[in-house]
Amino acid sequence: MTENNKPPEDELSPSLITLIFTIISIECIIGIIANGFIMAINAVVWVQKKSVSTSGRILFFLSVSRIALQSFVMLEITFSSTSPHFYNEDVAYDALKVSFMFLHYCSLWFAAWLSFFYFVKIANFSYPLFLKLKWRISGMMPSLLWLSVLISFGNSMLFCKDVYTVSSNNSFSTLFSNSTKKKYFAETNVLNLAFFYNLGILIPLIMFILAASLLILSLKRHTLHMKSSATSSRDPSMEAHMGAIKATSYFLVLYIFNAVALFVYMSNIVDVSSSWNILCQVIMAAYPAAHSILLIQDNPGLRRAWKRLRPPVHLYPRQ
Repeated sequence: MTENNKPPEDELSPSLITLIFTIISIECIIGIIANGFIMAINAVVWVQKKSVSTSGRILFFLSVSRIALQSFVMLEITFSSTSPHFYNEDVAYDALKVSFMFLHYCSLWFAAWLSFFYFVKIANFSYPLFLKLKWRISGMMPSLLWLSVLISFGNSMLFCKDVYTVSSNNSFSTLFSNSTKKKYFAETNVLNLAFFYNLGILIPLIMFILAASLLILSLKRHTLHMKSSATSSRDPSMEAHMGAIKATSYFLVLYIFNAVALFVYMSNIVDVSSSWNILCQVIMAAYPAAHSILLIQDNPGLRRAWKRLRPPVHLYPRQ
């Protein structure tokens, strides 16, 4: 059992709370802008051409889920800081945690499908099953994306049961008054949390690891083939392999940090005002923003569109 609200002498100072909230808000705003840009570009293409590429469709779903996720992070932090009575109500607490995990799972699944799609389209294997998958993956993807939403919803609903119990008491007096202030306790069933949490992230995480490993294997085979045929090292297929491996590796590193931070934050094993809890919140807010910026940098179409949006540099004549 951990304490969610501490006595005044142990609480964070208002200036430090403001600084932390500002940092997290800036991270969320950067993420919302980056994901809003990705969503808008793909939405415009979708409307203009009445269709969108498979990768564009996945990016659209991913950006929408991350905009919702980072907006929700700001909402949750606001409620927990300004309205602890509402935030720590059992129904509200469970609803916020379930909603947070649903958006998190959706974001993870969509990113996993993006890496898996890059692997299928770029890797060079001659196995019949792989060739059939390469041919059919674009048609299957819309159904897979919506199936991911249903799986995310089902996994997140598990957090409604036997994970959190919030209670309070009036055990200490506030300064400069004779009134008492409520202390909130969040009791977490860590075993249930660990099981449900890992159940939700296991399959997408395996997809990431397999996609990265098989892309590396495909690149190795392709490199050996190039050496035997004396092909230029600037081969487009090799560059595509390297780009996909880099993008998948970036996300794996970011997600491992985020997964650890999220589990620590959700488990309530550290005090709400501790530096570790604050670090977890900063990492969780930074992860969607950082990966979205990397997606813009690594995607030629998004990178060109971003450069077009930048204000032109005016050259003034010398006086």
